[in-house]
Amino acid sequence: MTATPSPGSPTPAVAAAAAIEASAARLLDTGRRPRIAVVLGSGWGPFAQALADPLTLPYAALPAFPSLGVGGHAGEVVLGRLGRHEVAVLAGRKHAYETGTADGMKGAIRTLARAGVRALVLTNAAGSLTHALPPGSTMLVADHINMSHSSPLFGETGDTRFVSMVDAYDPALRAGARAAVQRLGHPLAEGVYAWFMGPQFETPAEIRMFQLLGAQAVGMSTAPETILARHAGLRVLAVSLLTNMAAGLSSEKLSHAHTLASAAAASERAVAQLAAIVREMEP
Repeated sequence: MTATPSPGSPTPAVAAAAAIEASAARLLDTGRRPRIAVVLGSGWGPFAQALADPLTLPYAALPAFPSLGVGGHAGEVVLGRLGRHEVAVLAGRKHAYETGTADGMKGAIRTLARAGVRALVLTNAAGSLTHALPPGSTMLVADHINMSHSSPLFGETGDTRFVSMVDAYDPALRAGARAAVQRLGHPLAEGVYAWFMGPQFETPAEIRMFQLLGAQAVGMSTAPETILARHAGLRVLAVSLLTNMAAGLSSEKLSHAHTLASAAAASERAVAQLAAIVREMEP
């Protein structure tokens, strides 16, 4: 049964808008003006150490930001410089499998947009659906398949909820990312990411289905944030770190601990690629 707001209390929508305004004001009060934000998935945490003159705010200090409950996600915003850019790094995300809804990052992403961010870079750890992308590989996300059939925009009103997802992963940002990584002499594949709700891992039959649908990687994040970012008018770039072969494609025993260990083992090269990408971005 849904609780009825007491007389004079703000509606949930009004309260959410106020939290976003308060969070954006808190970010702006730091004097930093990031135009690029980066969300760090499992294995990508060391990227925050690449920022010069870092300033850290816990998510708890930002009313619109979520509380986190997954290992490997620190729950803090790090503001700093990378090359010529001011950057906001979000160390951790709320996953849809934690609550059963896809809108866990809604307040955070809308706060970023309200504070002047123009481009959002999403990272994740994912399972590979092809032996052409072995564990340790990185993949630029060209498109996604929403296997959960859920949306962070459920409950929105007005025509803006019908946001186009054509070129959701910005073609110009992807081209710049490919060029930046090529200059490092590193390989960077490109493919389709299938978003699976979780928290259980996929079955071998589901993996075979994803392969037939044309996906190269599968994971439990990123698509909801991309939808939210596009709805907020942000440009999006996403990079996956392939930590394992998906179910049925190897003899590996899948677990979250295995994902974290594999991500840590491959993070140095992945983080170097991400730093090069962000350093050369044109938001």
